[in-house]
Amino acid sequence: MRRFSRRFLMVAALSALAGCGGRFRRYNGPDVTRVMIFKQSRIMHLVSGKRILKSYRIDLGFAPVGDKKQSGDGKTPEGAYHINRRNPESDFHLSLGINYPNERDLAEAKARGVDPGGDIFIHGRGNPISRLINDWTWGCIAVTNKEMEEVYAMVRTGTPVLIYK
Repeated sequence: MRRFSRRFLMVAALSALAGCGGRFRRYNGPDVTRVMIFKQSRIMHLVSGKRILKSYRIDLGFAPVGDKKQSGDGKTPEGAYHINRRNPESDFHLSLGINYPNERDLAEAKARGVDPGGDIFIHGRGNPISRLINDWTWGCIAVTNKEMEEVYAMVRTGTPVLIYK
């Protein structure tokens, strides 16, 4: 009987530990009221009111200078957006969609006769190759996979995202 109890406790303990190591973390702190991204300094802040809760070093699109103007330009957009979707099955670990293009972006692209592009996300690094270079995305904002687990837990759909030069 004693042997059964030890084995049961060992299995229960290992099961509990396995649940702690997943991609989906819990967050019970203050609400993130906005995400602020500063392209030039390669920093992203998660903010609650006037207080910075967390800061992350980021990678950007492979052509990081300037505002995104069209599909395939490799630039990260600049302006006011919001999180409009969550992707737990992302090729880049986890991802949060940004509502690019917004109405302003669509109007500018239409006036120039170009496709504005889309599918801009805050995401993890995904594959190991992306860890070897900086500014490797097609216009997205990337953090490490471990950091993305934290961001994914903290940031809700609808949260404003402000992207600055």
